[in-house]
Amino acid sequence: MKDLSRRKLLSMAAVAAAAAPVAALLPETAFGAGGSAPDQSELARQRIQRLHLPNVPLITHEGRYVHFYDDLVKNKIVTLNFFYAKCDEICPLVTANLAKVQKLFGNDLGRKIFMYSFTLKPDEDTVDVIRDYRKTYEARPGWTFLTGKLEDIERLRKGIGFTYPDKAIDSDKTQHIGNIRYGNEPLMLWAACPGMAHTQWVAESISWMMHPEVNRIQAP
Repeated sequence: MKDLSRRKLLSMAAVAAAAAPVAALLPETAFGAGGSAPDQSELARQRIQRLHLPNVPLITHEGRYVHFYDDLVKNKIVTLNFFYAKCDEICPLVTANLAKVQKLFGNDLGRKIFMYSFTLKPDEDTVDVIRDYRKTYEARPGWTFLTGKLEDIERLRKGIGFTYPDKAIDSDKTQHIGNIRYGNEPLMLWAACPGMAHTQWVAESISWMMHPEVNRIQAP
């Protein structure tokens, strides 16, 4: 694998949380005639959606057509990661780790937390391929695998920040970042962690999005 040490370094660096962007004012026409302007929090949420959560069309492993923001992410706590089926490097390792993570979620999976995995090679990974790939890892209801048009997948990948600054590396699918992005969309809380981190730590980090008001720092 090319540039392995660089990729590992970037993967570990992704542990830091992604802060929500500052709200940007939208044109008055965006509110519709006679509508009331949203508050600053809603403006910030709209800006995050516009810049980082594109509402691209996708197809699930069940053959169902969905839109990324409206159907998968809006008003939900989610995990997002990328893979491709014929990968002999990081993809099967991260997917196997997520298969362990899903078990730790218990009944919250598909109710409070939704997991989404997107193929990086939609021309190869058809609905049948991702359905079989999903079965290999015994994915439970609440963990959805998706494909779509390459341009839409790329727009999504870049929107949520799974990119390298070097264009040559970024275009090489074997160099893709094996991270997990997770977030609480309505509260605009987003972070990431390495996909190969300890299973229990990954599950606990994601579960923080369910109860962000809880103080987890013990008083001295």
